[in-house]
Amino acid sequence: MSESIKTDVVIVGAGPAGLFAVFELGLLDIKAHLIDILPKPGGQCAELYPEKPIYDIPGFAKLSGQELVDALLRQIEPFHPTFHYGEMVESLEVLGSADAPLFRIRADGGQSFECKAVIVAAGGGSFQPKKPPVPGIEAYEGKSVFYAVRKIEDFRGKHVVIVGGGDSALDWTLNLQPVAKHLTLVHRRDEFRGAPHSVKAMRELVTAGRMELRLGQISSLKGEAGELASVTVKDASGGSHEIPCQRLIPFFGLTMKLGPVAEWGLNLHENLVPVDAGTFETNVPSIFAIGDINHYPGKLKLILCGFHEGALAAQKIYHYVYPGKRLTFQYTTSSSSLQKKLGVN
Repeated sequence: MSESIKTDVVIVGAGPAGLFAVFELGLLDIKAHLIDILPKPGGQCAELYPEKPIYDIPGFAKLSGQELVDALLRQIEPFHPTFHYGEMVESLEVLGSADAPLFRIRADGGQSFECKAVIVAAGGGSFQPKKPPVPGIEAYEGKSVFYAVRKIEDFRGKHVVIVGGGDSALDWTLNLQPVAKHLTLVHRRDEFRGAPHSVKAMRELVTAGRMELRLGQISSLKGEAGELASVTVKDASGGSHEIPCQRLIPFFGLTMKLGPVAEWGLNLHENLVPVDAGTFETNVPSIFAIGDINHYPGKLKLILCGFHEGALAAQKIYHYVYPGKRLTFQYTTSSSSLQKKLGVN
């Protein structure tokens, strides 16, 4: 086995919260390695909705998930973080004490890491889409059945069927309708869980004849060599309707699995990690949890909250990495030393 990589902090998860934590740690001269099960940075933003608009990032009226990830990667370039993609953390061993923490983390690729602090920024854990119970759907997956939209152009000029009644289904209905040759939204009932303004916009498109809404459930698929030709929708009365379809996107939600993190001795709350809301430290000293994976009173699952959590966690981590050294809070707008770190002339 190769020698352990020694670093200050290991960040489990390279989504937006994990990426911004690199920035906040870097300002404090704290080095970080990031481990992510996905083959690229960005977490759910990059994997599930890279082209979906995000409207609640401060300072940006609108930007896509991938644009946010790209901006964060540019922001942390001065700190030269090291990424380990396609790796899942398997185990954590406590080597030190509460006063002088030291951990050994092993990944399933065989690599191990020694660090003084750990930040769990793994979103909801490893996630997989829930699949509709349609016989033979596996044969079409990746060719004409997709559980996420990565490139809008893949749907241009196609007969598209979207299944679901939540925000993802409605958002992509509105985003893909202008580029699809024809779009049909299928939902089991005429009530939707998505945002009211999205439901209203969808109904206006239906009234204008620019898309269809079918109530019922997908019961079967037709096509050859992985390419769909049509789907059959069964309605509440037992009737069936065949709809031309070249692209099917079922939005049935995600199955979240906390994975090996659940074995780290953390006090779990409904598959989430409780933390101190002032530092985002868990019950295990020097292990922190930020982003969607943590839990505390008043928690909001927003990207901007993950940024805030990473900033405060970094302040506490400083004392573990540099014990006995005084930390003086500085503003990047007025500190020449921080500006130098960022490469500002």
